[in-house]
Amino acid sequence: MKILSEKYLKFLLPLIILFLWHLSTTIGNLPETALPKIISVFSVLIEMLKSGELYADLGVSIRRVIAGFLLSSVIGVTLGLLMGISPKAKTFFQLTLTSMRQIPMVAWIPLIILWAGIDEASKIVVILFAATFPIIVNTINGIESTSESFLEVAKVYRLSKWHTFTKIYLPSALPSLFTGLRLALGISWMAVVASELIASYSGIGFRLNDARSLMRSDVVIVCMIIIGMVGLLMDKVICILADIATAWKK
Repeated sequence: MKILSEKYLKFLLPLIILFLWHLSTTIGNLPETALPKIISVFSVLIEMLKSGELYADLGVSIRRVIAGFLLSSVIGVTLGLLMGISPKAKTFFQLTLTSMRQIPMVAWIPLIILWAGIDEASKIVVILFAATFPIIVNTINGIESTSESFLEVAKVYRLSKWHTFTKIYLPSALPSLFTGLRLALGISWMAVVASELIASYSGIGFRLNDARSLMRSDVVIVCMIIIGMVGLLMDKVICILADIATAWKK
């Protein structure tokens, strides 16, 4: 019984929120423009699915996320490994990258639009600026947390630098590296939505902003729910990949 209660406990808060939402729209005097009824939101969701509008918006946004995330992963992992292994590289890059990391992602968007316009390139650059830093930081932490005893064993067996990296540093860094990738994927999704809200003619963020301008709160809530569900699915996928890659640690 305890196992069952723990298994379904995660659904309790969403049910409470739905119940309060229902009460607010039936007993309360909230206008539909402020908070639509659940049935209205569900009807709009069905309409958007039938029309294909939602699939098109999601397709555009997800393509942008994949492109930006892959580019961020290559740059972030490469820099993170380099800075983690080489003290000189860390000294060279750290001050500049740490300074850039303090600037909020939203603050980069106006400048990036000036550089790249409002087409696809600007969305990918926004993701690049937002998602690269957590990958770098977590990769460095993973490399630096490598056990000294393992490194001593590598010296005893006279492993080459390449074998020390592939057999000692990289396996030790993988859990932290995947934590960075997980954070970066979530940030990539938020970044692309934010950039589409500010300047775009397509994507789920654009759809949300367009609905806001038309006072369509039902469409706004549908978009918010879909954004949350897709983000949750992305997080689940990266967790599964992390479990597969680090199965040897279990």
